[in-house]
Amino acid sequence: MKEKKILIVDDEVAILDVLKEMFTMNGYQVLVAENAEEALEILGNESIMVMFLDLKLPGMNGIDLCRQIRKNDNFAIIYALTGYVNIYGFLECRRAGFDDYFIKPVNIKILLEATEIAFKKIERWKIDEDDLL
Repeated sequence: MKEKKILIVDDEVAILDVLKEMFTMNGYQVLVAENAEEALEILGNESIMVMFLDLKLPGMNGIDLCRQIRKNDNFAIIYALTGYVNIYGFLECRRAGFDDYFIKPVNIKILLEATEIAFKKIERWKIDEDDLL
């Protein structure tokens, strides 16, 4: 795998800053967006295999953003980030195409572990070798 790129989408700039710094310090290339529209613009120009999407975004929410991404990308690993917890929200995330669901505030070690597992899975799939991206 070439670069380990991550996209983080959250309307809270402080969260974006902390997550970007944390992932960058751990060797990842991080792109950030404050809303779904910015995220879709980035994805139109970049191949990104691991994403963290806040569910409560201005305009298009994280659920709809995930559905939009899944229309064109079945291989990316997409994680939901939310401060709101209930089983119906989790089920809606699974139906939309999220791979997992993290509740804010989330331990940074857990996000790092999930990211490393995601990239190991992508590497095992050998997506780059088959030119599937």
